[in-house]
Amino acid sequence: MNAAEIRTEVLDILENIAPDEDLSDLQDEVAFREQLELDSMDFLDIVMELRKRHRVQIPEEDYDQLASMGSTVKYLEPFLGAESG
Repeated sequence: MNAAEIRTEVLDILENIAPDEDLSDLQDEVAFREQLELDSMDFLDIVMELRKRHRVQIPEEDYDQLASMGSTVKYLEPFLGAESG
């Protein structure tokens, strides 16, 4: 997967978790929690869905690296076989 495909995948997960949210103006470098009505359970749902779909094990100490779209894509690239750039 490349960065664009990872971003699309994360958007799909967010749409399932927060179907009432408008994701069209989501900014890559602003934390999800500042842009969306997500609570800690929603965040855990994102982590669990990534694990289910891609068998990505994300340690709790790395959760802060999933704070925004940009940081999430950057974090997931090595796990999902994406090429940089």
